[in-house]
Amino acid sequence: MLDLNDVATFVQVVRCGSFAEASRRIGVPPNTLSRRVQNLETQLGTRLMQRTTRNLALTAAGQTFYDRCAGAVDGLVDAGEDLAAGNQQPSGLVRVAAPADFFDFFPMEWLSEFLAAHPQVRVDFVLNDDRADLIADRIDVAIRGGILEDSGFFALRLLDAGLDGLVASPAYIAARGAPATLQDLQDHDCLVFSHPSGRATWRLSGPGADGEAEVSVSGRFSGNTAQALRKAVLAGLGIALLPSTMTRRDLRAGLMVPVLPRYHREAHGVHLVYPSRRHLPLAVSAFIDLVMDKLGAVEELPMMAECQPKA
Repeated sequence: MLDLNDVATFVQVVRCGSFAEASRRIGVPPNTLSRRVQNLETQLGTRLMQRTTRNLALTAAGQTFYDRCAGAVDGLVDAGEDLAAGNQQPSGLVRVAAPADFFDFFPMEWLSEFLAAHPQVRVDFVLNDDRADLIADRIDVAIRGGILEDSGFFALRLLDAGLDGLVASPAYIAARGAPATLQDLQDHDCLVFSHPSGRATWRLSGPGADGEAEVSVSGRFSGNTAQALRKAVLAGLGIALLPSTMTRRDLRAGLMVPVLPRYHREAHGVHLVYPSRRHLPLAVSAFIDLVMDKLGAVEELPMMAECQPKA
């Protein structure tokens, strides 16, 4: 395969009329330019030019090769210059992988402001609670909770880990009573993440001598997102183990009450993950700035008004 640098060097030398002039314009030593042209001739198996100390003359093969290549070299240069010029402002497509309930706590108005500020940017959201393959799925940035996998990807902490705690609605506690011990949860409707068995094991830190205890729980409602479980709690369907960033507002408003508050589970926070920091497109960088600016400083997720139960 031809080295395109050698082809570009050949075209520049021909246009300049000599190695000396090409060296002056390009800023590369004449012997380096000569060696590149010689490499090209070796690869092609033919002489392209006759050289003298002052000037050069193309052979018939050299003239034919120059006529075929000069336009292509110019096209590559133009393409690079156009791309560099386009990179002066955010433009192009940003593919974002996020949890299925992302827009339950990220107001669409924030995205509207972002798109208005960057009219050349398009955003494509892949909303799924399964972890997307950033490379295979051509994802520019992912919003992920839980434990980060060991990989070569770069991550920014978006929300601190905090603690997961047990919560229920006042109506549920009034109807079923409050559990007095962790094992009492086995007699309650517990809201768990979807599993064929309908059961889950909650491992919690608490006041016991060992510092950690576990209990097997089940209930009549399960879901595959934390937001679905939160809504079920608000509807009085049972007790759930949820992140404090998600429940703090509801607890303060009296829409939820803590259950067995001496027990908790350490959470793992939420991160922005992207493949690399090198040559990050401006559109991707601008989107990362948006999310960090809106959510990076919050202590609780800004739930949408429609997520609250109506009076």
